[in-house]
Amino acid sequence: MSENSQPRFGAATGVGSMPGQDAREAVKTVTGTFEDFPYLPELPARGPGADMIGRSAGLLVELYARVEPSGWRLGDRPGRDTRRARSWLREDLDALEEFTQGHEGPLKVQAVGPWTLAAALELRNGEAVLSDAGACRDLAASLTEGLRLHLAEVARRVPGATIVLQLDEPSLTAVLRGQIRTASGYRTHRAPDRQVVEAALRDVAGVHTDGPVVAHTCAPDVPFALLRRAGMAGISFDFSLLTERDDEALGEAVEGGTRLFAGVVPGTDGPLSDPAGSVSGVRTLWRRLGLHPGLLADAVTVTPACGLAGASPEYARRALAHCVRAARSLADNPE
Repeated sequence: MSENSQPRFGAATGVGSMPGQDAREAVKTVTGTFEDFPYLPELPARGPGADMIGRSAGLLVELYARVEPSGWRLGDRPGRDTRRARSWLREDLDALEEFTQGHEGPLKVQAVGPWTLAAALELRNGEAVLSDAGACRDLAASLTEGLRLHLAEVARRVPGATIVLQLDEPSLTAVLRGQIRTASGYRTHRAPDRQVVEAALRDVAGVHTDGPVVAHTCAPDVPFALLRRAGMAGISFDFSLLTERDDEALGEAVEGGTRLFAGVVPGTDGPLSDPAGSVSGVRTLWRRLGLHPGLLADAVTVTPACGLAGASPEYARRALAHCVRAARSLADNPE
């Protein structure tokens, strides 16, 4: 994406996962709710290979993963688990193509970023890829190539879309703090150098030259500045986990043109407030930061706090529709 072009986003979208196992039903719900900013849903209830890690492992090029009792482990050749992950992704893309005929505008796809993947995937010895710097480099390179092919496939199927790539990095803060446990559980893996972390994120994000890249994490203490330096045009987070310690980084992000994907709608079943109430905290943040209210609609996309895999299908539909109404409230009454 050229530096002079403005990234295109919508006022509201989802994070990624949805409940259930029916790809057509999930895509129909998402595209019907977010006409301006749909996304490719993930359905982890289908089992291994449809989960966040397995789905992204299926994208890897010349690296293959299989399910072991302890989790996903790299192996020598593609097996049943890799084939299943790729088959489900094709099924999802078929549904996306069916329900996005004629779509023009932003369309979001998600994949696990290099550091959460390195923390979750195991080497043959059972330790996380994170334990081996060379393996981390190989994994990032394989993911980058896999994403290049995946993005080209999505662009072929939905030619009018501006594809937004979301890199899911819920483990990034734990990686940076050296909090990822070893296989024994008694120790933790050493934290990689922050410049190495930033460079890998920048390299993976750099594969997407035709649209913006967004980083998502639903963990506390989001490393906003590092993600911005790594080239993220937007940062997606659980709004309820923000503290005033984040104010300076958030203010700099907004003033620097970074889009905030504010997760304000709970991701699991429960009562929903009125739409204006859901975004009242965003307005409060804006006042605290001294930002112009007119910037709100151009700087914020409203989302659920995290994926909706743990929600009931009925609640998931209501939560997504609530995001649209909350975004409209924010645009109509920024103050």
